[in-house]
Amino acid sequence: MGWNHPEIGLEEMVKLVKGFFDILILSSGYQSSGLVAQWDAHNVKRAFSWALFFERVLSELKSSDYYVESVDELDAALSELKSQASFPQGLANISSDTLLRARSLIVEHMIHTLPLRDAHVKAVLTAVVEMDLDALPETAQDGLGRYLNKLSLQNNSDDSFQDCAYSEKNSDMGIGNLNSYDWTSTSIQELSRRQSAVLSISSLQKSLSVFSSTIGNGGSFQVSSSMLREQPKHKKFSVSEDEMAEFITFNRWKSKNLLYFLDKRTIRLVSGVSMMFSSPKNQWLRVFECLAKLENLHERVELLILGCVVDRWTNIIKHFQSVSFDCLTTLDRFSEVHNLLLGRPQRPLMREESVNLKERGVLDHLTELLGCQSHVLWKLSPALLAAAIPSWSTIFRIYLNQIGIHLKGESATLR
Repeated sequence: MGWNHPEIGLEEMVKLVKGFFDILILSSGYQSSGLVAQWDAHNVKRAFSWALFFERVLSELKSSDYYVESVDELDAALSELKSQASFPQGLANISSDTLLRARSLIVEHMIHTLPLRDAHVKAVLTAVVEMDLDALPETAQDGLGRYLNKLSLQNNSDDSFQDCAYSEKNSDMGIGNLNSYDWTSTSIQELSRRQSAVLSISSLQKSLSVFSSTIGNGGSFQVSSSMLREQPKHKKFSVSEDEMAEFITFNRWKSKNLLYFLDKRTIRLVSGVSMMFSSPKNQWLRVFECLAKLENLHERVELLILGCVVDRWTNIIKHFQSVSFDCLTTLDRFSEVHNLLLGRPQRPLMREESVNLKERGVLDHLTELLGCQSHVLWKLSPALLAAAIPSWSTIFRIYLNQIGIHLKGESATLR
């Protein structure tokens, strides 16, 4: 039977859904051009009306077995939309079930917009209050008074500011109860969730700052220079001055790289890179085409290097923290790394077949971008490069060659 809604055809429905996608993207804070999206109360109410329309249609379709095939047709059309390379990955979970709670979805996007400006909050709150007041029955006596009393009770209730499973609650409200949706309560819950997230992030940032400050000031890596001259009492524990100098150099190097991993800027880059490279290759390539106009090769290379390791970020930090000092000289370490090119690795390494398509695409673009400008790699964290560049890649050979030149002292301009 297929699609058989009496008032709207499937093609028109899909066209309207595309329009709703555009509204959701704009409600997240930005236009497709990257400019900030400006919202006023009137347009917020129009967006809410779109959401109400989809809930009305979907609640009608899902309330009867007669429309089962219509729902299947709509989901199939949505799947086809999502398979397109240009489809925004942030909406990849859209389905008929999602559209059934379109009002909660639009409020969620409106409240969690970044950044959340005062004018935007005012526009959203004005719109939700007007929507709730417009929904009051004309025959109700003192409807405004009862509405204000309800807000007062909710404001005094601790439960209203807890991070609860609101989505299921509001989804239930949407079915068979389309005319009594509480826009204000939903918005308060979303604001509460956002505030809770902000407080959690603030707490984490403070803890991270303390940890980074400890490392930056020496912390557990602090070694007094007098130790270079002090001989241990037991000969079997004695170390030479060169070995102690190597140990101190290693710990300073480790501290510097660990600070990079824990730096607030790095964490923000990793978050952005994770989102950017979750999209199809043709989409993130367009981002780099725009960045190329800014002449910031170093930053572009850093983003690509982070893109190679973003899926392994936590494990990389854990592994790096566990790395301890050994007594190998710098030349010995270089020789060990050089053995990777000769197929004689002494430690486990990333094999070519283990790299997924996303990382391979990032590596290919990185190789093309670097060209004859491999000196840019020296501006990045060497620990990051070690984790990101596979030993079988062209970049690894280029980087290793540059290290060899540096060690031989043939170039004084690399650092």
